[in-house]
Amino acid sequence: MEITKEMSITEIVVKYPETAEMLMRRGMGCLGCAAAQFESLAEGAGAHGIDIDSLVKDLNHLVAV
Repeated sequence: MEITKEMSITEIVVKYPETAEMLMRRGMGCLGCAAAQFESLAEGAGAHGIDIDSLVKDLNHLVAV
């Protein structure tokens, strides 16, 4: 399964725990907050000024190796 920008942040971290460190390094330190359960990756990235396309590409590369 591929990570998409529509997935919730919590869903991504639960399925791919190795993504947590990258998300935090990119400025998304809210992994444990309530919004992470409902917010899509795109919404979270947008709120933190992170380029969503680059983030999705890098996350998928990380989980593919």
